[in-house]
Amino acid sequence: MSTVTIQIRRKGVITLPVELRKRYDLNEGDVFTLEDLGDGSFLLLPRVSRVASLGDRVAEMMEDEGIGVKEMLEVLEEERESYYREHYV
Repeated sequence: MSTVTIQIRRKGVITLPVELRKRYDLNEGDVFTLEDLGDGSFLLLPRVSRVASLGDRVAEMMEDEGIGVKEMLEVLEEERESYYREHYV
């Protein structure tokens, strides 16, 4: 574990050192949770978007099953049409 010094800038902006961003693959727009430990200490935790996480899982499942985007869109269209017939016709 290493220690680095950072500074709060205008509007509360802090910059994480490039070494940490590269090591943990942190990018602009990434979301974090800042947890106040109550003794003046903070814990900064990366929080992966639930949508992105679920999207990655779907992509992995599709790849495992050998399903491409075209096939997925065709099945979704069939399901949409079926749902419409059941609920609106």
